[in-house]
Amino acid sequence: MSGNPSVSLSVMADHVDRYQQEVGDFVPGFQLTEHDDVAGALVEAERSLRSAARLLRRAAKLAAHAH
Repeated sequence: MSGNPSVSLSVMADHVDRYQQEVGDFVPGFQLTEHDDVAGALVEAERSLRSAARLLRRAAKLAAHAH
């Protein structure tokens, strides 16, 4: 992505947020079918995506102050 890095990073964070929500939507179905291994992996992925979005937003703020 070209242009303003802070804007691009914010857009990326929004996309990651959406992926996090989509991953989270799968969790209850696997919990109900007693596939705890899959549910656990999804919960871990959801947590990682949440962290990634938070880090991207922090990078966006820092990039905005750098320019």
